[in-house]
Amino acid sequence: LGHEVLEVRKPAQLDGLDALIIPGGESTTIARLIISNGFQQPLRDFCASGRPTWGTCAGAILLAKEVDRLDRPGIEVMDISVKRNAFGRQVDSFEADLAIKGLPGGTFHAVFIRAPIIERLGDGVIPLATLEDGTVVAAERDNYLATSFHPELTHDTRFHQYFLAKVAQATTAAV
Repeated sequence: LGHEVLEVRKPAQLDGLDALIIPGGESTTIARLIISNGFQQPLRDFCASGRPTWGTCAGAILLAKEVDRLDRPGIEVMDISVKRNAFGRQVDSFEADLAIKGLPGGTFHAVFIRAPIIERLGDGVIPLATLEDGTVVAAERDNYLATSFHPELTHDTRFHQYFLAKVAQATTAAV
């Protein structure tokens, strides 16, 4: 999409970044690596700086202030409560077409893999997408964006463009 992407594995690599995407994966393992690499406070500081931060699936779990069954603290900066593996095991993964607030062009095809759900939204947190039963699967507040699904597993770049618009807005505001 015309932007430089850098892989971040150490705290010093956060310096100079305009935004951060925390990807999916196994949230317990990622939380353990964050702690063992001295990454927790640098990530919290990055998030508190106002730079856009997007957590997809496990990344959303790590951003959440409250998480069920996570044996280590995550980053804990977004006022949401998340339930891990809310839809079941790997074999229960699924896809759904979602109407996403602020995303033009019709529904977005979302891929859910051992996905969490957002059970509680704190003050000012806006639900962006829900399943047919009302379950929240995408939310944002200020510079934070959390999705239960994996937009990177589709060919539809609209959600990434939505995030990049947040980055552009934040970068302009910082100048």
